[in-house]
Amino acid sequence: MASLKDRFPPAPHGVGALFFIQTFATLGFAVLYSTLVLYATQHLHFSAREASAIMGVFGAFNYGLHLFGGYLGGRFLSNRNLFVGGMVLQVIGCACIAGGSVGLLYWGLALFLTGSGLNVTCINMMLTQRFRPEDNRREGAFLWNYAGMNIGFFIGFTVAGHYQLTQSYSSLFIFATLGNVLAIILAAFNWKTLADLNTPLLDASRATFRLRFLAGVAILVGLVPLVWILLQYTEWTEKLVKGICALVALGLVYLTLRHPDVREKNNMWAYLILSAGSLVFWALYQMAPNGLQLFALHNVDRMIGTIEIAPQWIQNINTVVIVLGGPLMSALFNRLRARGWTIDVPKQFSASLILMGLGFLALPAGIALADDRGMVAFVWLFVSYVLQSVGELLISPIGYAMIGRMAPRQYQGIMMGSWMLITGLASLFAGDFSGMIPEPSEGVAASTNPAYSTLFAELGAGSLVVGIVLCILIPALRRLIRDRADTVDGALAAEAAAD
Repeated sequence: MASLKDRFPPAPHGVGALFFIQTFATLGFAVLYSTLVLYATQHLHFSAREASAIMGVFGAFNYGLHLFGGYLGGRFLSNRNLFVGGMVLQVIGCACIAGGSVGLLYWGLALFLTGSGLNVTCINMMLTQRFRPEDNRREGAFLWNYAGMNIGFFIGFTVAGHYQLTQSYSSLFIFATLGNVLAIILAAFNWKTLADLNTPLLDASRATFRLRFLAGVAILVGLVPLVWILLQYTEWTEKLVKGICALVALGLVYLTLRHPDVREKNNMWAYLILSAGSLVFWALYQMAPNGLQLFALHNVDRMIGTIEIAPQWIQNINTVVIVLGGPLMSALFNRLRARGWTIDVPKQFSASLILMGLGFLALPAGIALADDRGMVAFVWLFVSYVLQSVGELLISPIGYAMIGRMAPRQYQGIMMGSWMLITGLASLFAGDFSGMIPEPSEGVAASTNPAYSTLFAELGAGSLVVGIVLCILIPALRRLIRDRADTVDGALAAEAAAD
């Protein structure tokens, strides 16, 4: 029994509730994430380039607003209040998109993106607050929570693919509202359990809290028309978001340079270096619902026997690997570390980029072996998704857990949000990459295969190079990343050596 408890130590109160909340909160996003490009091109008759631009901005707002979500939740509304408010906006947004017109699409996206963009940071902040900075259980909890997110993705992708084959988009978006409603209900039942811990808002007086709450609600509502306006002008919006990302990066560099604590400053430098590698990884990963999906729709033989594989179902390769691999990887790493293996953040980041590079390089190989029609065998896309998914397991949940360990208390919200902002910027780059492909058309796969092959080869090679550079930097990154206990132990060792 003692051995069993050592392997599976009890999680802090609230972690289990957040697992299920994460699962249901993901359903609506999974539907839009996997279907937006197809819905825009096939139902609303957008060009592939226009749909790619919308998808790029969709990702940028969804992930970019995470930065603001960390600030708004921690200082104005509380994380649990902001989460529920965001889910309400998602419910209304999905209902609008179900209306089936271009005008309702933009209003629905504005509502949905404001909600999803702000509330995802809240879940991560509520989860990380359940652990002390030195608690090693945090990594396992984030892996489990990430598995819960991908259960939601699996359900959402599966249902989306079913309705995609029948073009029943209105019914699909109505279904998307159900998960959002269930997440709100679960949060209500666990309201006291999910109370914020150790945030600046807790230090405010009751009167100050009321004022901040009202200001937070006004900001939340006011963001909707602002996002709606920005969605109308994707080209200018891309430039704006990229400019904001550059300013945030400069701001973090400034904060790092001015930070007085040497140990925390070194951790912040490591964070910035790893952020650059993360940007490369997510720029390629975010092509899954964009350029890769169009490639799968027009250039890949999706018939397995007599069954046609819906494009959304292909993305379930990723969810299955995450759901099954997350807990297994957590258990494997615990066992290997117990045997003396060094498995740390720098090593995992470099491995993830190498796997992403190999995943993209598998696609030009498949294109070279395409049949007479130019159609690529499904197995090559399958291999690519598996490699990308294992890379995701190494970088994504570990990245979230890393913030709780490396970020100074006063910067936790902004650094968690910045980490997600990277994914938003990556989504814009993914849209740019997807826009480089000629307009696809049924029956002419051979005409677009050369452009796809060149793009995938260049992106894969770039990811490999960045992964190798991070491998070289592993010793330097290990010297930068230190827990407070490591610093104390090192000081004691130096004093002992002097004596």
